[in-house]
Amino acid sequence: MSDTTVRPARTDDVPRIHALVHELAAYEREPDSCTVTVDQLRTALFGDAPALFAHVAVVDDDVVGTAIWFLNYSTWDGAHGIYLEDLFVRPDVRGRGAGRDLLATLARLCAARGYSRLTWSVLDWNAPSIAFYESLGARPMDGWSTYRLSGPALAALGAPPTP
Repeated sequence: MSDTTVRPARTDDVPRIHALVHELAAYEREPDSCTVTVDQLRTALFGDAPALFAHVAVVDDDVVGTAIWFLNYSTWDGAHGIYLEDLFVRPDVRGRGAGRDLLATLARLCAARGYSRLTWSVLDWNAPSIAFYESLGARPMDGWSTYRLSGPALAALGAPPTP
């Protein structure tokens, strides 16, 4: 049984969520790629029209994990879904149910709101996470590859057309 409480994030959680995001970047071997600031995260989560949401896992009054997510939409299902951008639980509390509790909270949110899916990405080398996700019944999207447009390529494509 888990000793974790999961709840929606509050504004006073943002510094801890920020720290967890940076811990995740280090775990994923990309610490220098994570440049988000506390203020950026606070605005994204709690600004005038937030499009980013978060839940936190709390053990003994300490935020030990987070699930950061946003809505997507399936034109095939005709329903929204949740895209889980980040799921991270501090290594010293893993195995106590916090990750499962965070995912179960999002799954319940999907069911309650009529969302058709809960989707996320995982690095191919992250065998512990893959095993955890598969133990919950999640399956990889075989035949699909993730693409990203960013940096100079994004700027070039998004530049105004030249006459």
